Amino acid sequence: MLNPSTTTWPVQQYTPRHTTWPYTPSDFTRQDPSPDSSFYSSPRFVTHIDDAAITTLRSYYDAVLPRQGRILDFCSSWVSHYPPAVETAAAKGELQVIGLGMNEAELEANQVLNAGRVLVDLNVNPDIATALREAKILTPPSSSSSSSTSSNDQDFLDASTNVVSTDYLTAPLPVLTSLHSLTKPGGKVHLVISNRCFPTKAVNRWLRVSEEERLLMIGDYLHFAGWAEIEIVELSNGRVEEGGEAKGGLQGWMGWMGGGGRDPLWVVRGTKREGVCKGSLWAP
Repeated sequence: MLNPSTTTWPVQQYTPRHTTWPYTPSDFTRQDPSPDSSFYSSPRFVTHIDDAAITTLRSYYDAVLPRQGRILDFCSSWVSHYPPAVETAAAKGELQVIGLGMNEAELEANQVLNAGRVLVDLNVNPDIATALREAKILTPPSSSSSSSTSSNDQDFLDASTNVVSTDYLTAPLPVLTSLHSLTKPGGKVHLVISNRCFPTKAVNRWLRVSEEERLLMIGDYLHFAGWAEIEIVELSNGRVEEGGEAKGGLQGWMGWMGGGGRDPLWVVRGTKREGVCKGSLWAP
């Protein structure tokens, strides 16, 4: 069950650009190759997008996230930016929310995560199904199955979210393919993108290309991982419009001075096509 929303955002349909995977290992190298487990070992109880962007993201989530079923927030932190209606559904037990992240203290502080908190470095172990199984959130596949994903797992997730963290994935294809295999037919993934990052940990190509190309690159990731109906949603172009959000205080002053005043924000989203499970039991 979704919440009808009167808010609409510009949506661009993604069109596949390549017939084969276009990226090379060098595209996913990073300035800081040290283990992410060390980089994220200390909790950061901060937000990585500004207040105006958070408000807009909550409005978007209010329109698209289910109130029943199961959501995975991967690359999660101490806050998932879900709207009050989703938090209420989780508090009532009507909605299960699983968090997958890198810092135990941050995940423990995230109160909406009512169905499990999983510590995993997806750049070391990109198979989300395996991570959830080792955390005993998923049941093991039968001994007769050759797949890492059992038939029950195919209907596991109704939706998944990721906030400004896709640019850190050094193996996005296996991550998003694994996520696809766990998602119900008709389920969706929402990858939230801005222009903020830890530059030493973002992948090489992300730092070299334009914002438009970054969004298309994420669309490529989803396409080659088996997702369909891929769209790019513009939640904010980063400018403060007359009479719009973030008009007061420092942000309003920056907008008046021509400094923009808020973070740009997009969502690249995909849907699991009915009757399809990439590389597993579902057939086209």
